[in-house]
Amino acid sequence: MIKIGNIELPDFPLLLAPMEDVSDPPFRRLCKMHGADMMYSEFISSEGLIRDAMKSKKKLDIFDYERPVGIQIFGGDEEAMALSAKIVEAVQPDVVDINFGCPVKKVVCKGAGAGVLKDIDLMIRLTKAVVNSTHLPVTVKTRLGWDNDSINIMEVAERLQETGIKALTIHARTRAQMYKGEADWNYISKVKNNPNIEIPIFGNGDVNTPEKALEYKQKYDCDGIMIGRGAIGYPWIFNEVKHFFETGENLPKPTISQRLEAVRQHAEWSTEWKGEKLGLIEMRQHYGNYFRGIPHFKDFRVKFLEVFTMEEMVEVIAETEEFYAEFSF
Repeated sequence: MIKIGNIELPDFPLLLAPMEDVSDPPFRRLCKMHGADMMYSEFISSEGLIRDAMKSKKKLDIFDYERPVGIQIFGGDEEAMALSAKIVEAVQPDVVDINFGCPVKKVVCKGAGAGVLKDIDLMIRLTKAVVNSTHLPVTVKTRLGWDNDSINIMEVAERLQETGIKALTIHARTRAQMYKGEADWNYISKVKNNPNIEIPIFGNGDVNTPEKALEYKQKYDCDGIMIGRGAIGYPWIFNEVKHFFETGENLPKPTISQRLEAVRQHAEWSTEWKGEKLGLIEMRQHYGNYFRGIPHFKDFRVKFLEVFTMEEMVEVIAETEEFYAEFSF
């Protein structure tokens, strides 16, 4: 069993990564259904929360069926981070997570996300501000360092642990790499095997198959894996990984019917949460991911993009299923 504060997770849990414009409640619900052990929200601007910005406040929505769930915040100002942690605490998530890993320029330019990797003292002050302002367990997600010449995750992990955080997730790339190149999990292993480290260490980066998940579990000694891009359009990955751990065998890939049912559920929950118009507009980014690698989907993707009501969605799903009934994969 892995513990984050008072939260109990199974041995070697699988976590859904916080991803902007992806990890919203409808998507988290799908991943929970398909085996994710813990969820994280999209990252939320501390400044946005303090300004009562509508978009930031909406991201605070959490539901009991997805617990345990963490809300992730980012920012570069100690007072703003402390205040936002108090706002987050009011909606009663299980965890407050701090983002020190987002490499996107608009975040980094504000001295937040991975931008803090250039100033470790600031990172520690920001973390202390959050830890001291909430009764909830605080966790951190970060990267190896700013670039290959400044990989400092060993020092960072020890100093973050001293602030009182309860777990650390390491994306095994530098900020300079963004999402390119290969993630170097050797550093995750070095952190985990540091005798001074007592908190759970979760690994993140490049896990997109059950085989790779098992290889990384056995090779790098981490306490669990956080899956991000590997789950986009493919929430089945969590149960597939668990089944492979237990049996050494792969579950059958989801059928067309199962993919279409996931799309329908995702769209239905999206419209319930955001309203029909916005919910279906924001679904447009997901269709191609659910059918990645499926032949002849291009024409149907266009039809999905032209859907404006759930009634139309159901019709396109039925038409798609009828077409693919003739195929076997």
